[in-house]
Amino acid sequence: MKIASIQMKVGDENKEQLLKRAERLLDEAQGADLVILPEIWNIGYFAFDRYAEEAEALGGETTQRMSAKAKEHGYYLHAGSMVERRDGQLYNTSLFIDPQGQLIATYRKIHLYGYGSKESQILSRGNEVTVVETPLGRIGLSTCYDLRFPELFRAMLDRGAELFLVTSGWPYPRLEHWMMLNRVRAIENSAFLASSNCVGSNRGALFCGHSMIVDPWGVILSSGGDEESILRAEIDMGKVAAVRKEYPAVSDRVLK
Repeated sequence: MKIASIQMKVGDENKEQLLKRAERLLDEAQGADLVILPEIWNIGYFAFDRYAEEAEALGGETTQRMSAKAKEHGYYLHAGSMVERRDGQLYNTSLFIDPQGQLIATYRKIHLYGYGSKESQILSRGNEVTVVETPLGRIGLSTCYDLRFPELFRAMLDRGAELFLVTSGWPYPRLEHWMMLNRVRAIENSAFLASSNCVGSNRGALFCGHSMIVDPWGVILSSGGDEESILRAEIDMGKVAAVRKEYPAVSDRVLK
């Protein structure tokens, strides 16, 4: 499987400018089987004043344009996340689209951030773990702050996840936390992990980038710095079962 993680620059541009940037980067990612975008890239994670105004229902403009790109290039697309308006509430919602352009799964962020952030004040939290069954393998979805909560990744593991996707708007100064947790979540679950983090400055907050693709041993296969880029790696999903058989820490669990 060929994975492309788009480390997109997100500033204070308007939504149309950011949509066009994402579309250009998605064109550049052609040839991949699976592509991932970062968190709330279409308005900027820290643009809390725009959340209500720019929120969309599923099937709105962002969904439609991302679906069109997935269909055009024939890849699975984790279209990052957006602010979703649903039943009078707002959610941080991830979109997972198949190569025919169909939205086949969503994930509403469970762990909302409150430290120096208004996310937990504005948004409602999700309550469902999402693992998507695809011809590529079983893929678990998570968002940014979720990375700090190993129990979510265990829950995805117990639903058969072989690859974790992490869409994120992780800022400085906690770069070391980000880099460590990406690898730890892969290691402790003997799974692949691919993350897509923003770069740039949004409402004065500086995103730290350093997106990565990690194998089940915790080896970084591809990583970014703090500039806009597309990370690529080719992985063999059969390695997950092989690692779990060779070093059976997952099956040796006692407390569940």
